[in-house]
Amino acid sequence: MDDMRGRVTRDGIRIYEDADFAGMRAAGRIAALILDDVGALVQPGVTTGDLDDFIRAQVERHGAVSATIGYKGYQHASCISVNHVVCHGIPGVKKLGDGDILNIDVTVIVDGWFGDTSRMYTAGTAPIRAQRLIEVTHEGLMRGIAAVKPGNTFGDIGHAIQTFVEANRMSVVRDFCGHGLGRVFHAPPNVLHYGRAGTQAVLEEGMFFTIEPMVNLGRPETKVLADDWTAVTRDKSLSAQFEHSIGVTAIGCEIFTASPAGKFFKP
Repeated sequence: MDDMRGRVTRDGIRIYEDADFAGMRAAGRIAALILDDVGALVQPGVTTGDLDDFIRAQVERHGAVSATIGYKGYQHASCISVNHVVCHGIPGVKKLGDGDILNIDVTVIVDGWFGDTSRMYTAGTAPIRAQRLIEVTHEGLMRGIAAVKPGNTFGDIGHAIQTFVEANRMSVVRDFCGHGLGRVFHAPPNVLHYGRAGTQAVLEEGMFFTIEPMVNLGRPETKVLADDWTAVTRDKSLSAQFEHSIGVTAIGCEIFTASPAGKFFKP
């Protein structure tokens, strides 16, 4: 659906109106609720297809629409990326093993507004290095979000994430980024998770976008498999990701996809 609300900056970024925050809040809450609920099912022996079936049913139960079913031919209500899969993992018959880590990414449409979020989970007990990767990735996301306020730049967001991640001897994926959203799934700007402070477009009240850093234990390079969806680390190192949809406010930002139950990942 095209979105003609608000104005557009010279960088092509839409500035939304105060009333639009309510729509994003509703969509983000349902996406976050689904991620809260699916965590109880993440166990060794469960297939990623089982998790996707549950998510599809939950989307329908909440009266929402899946944004991913039918998107560029995609046929699932989530992306589920296990271990060295960086993003866009396709749910299927693969069973989770004890110690696997996985990202579950869900996007719903509620009254025309898109709520997009992802979160890390563990099946059984993950190795300490995997748990540490998850913790660093989440903290990197939150440091990026802390940099969001009018007058700062998108470069400030990327710089906050990159410096923290690299200080912990991990790497930020460069091949994928966050994005604008609202009444559309993907829109300007591209939100990079690395960069120099004070560069790129200036943040303004009313901007809606995702921040979704992907962090690897090894090198940052990725490759896309023959299915044209699944991205994996080239060196087969573990990868983790967290994603929130946010809106810039007069004094900072609002996280539309914050967990209603206060959950972040399943330890």
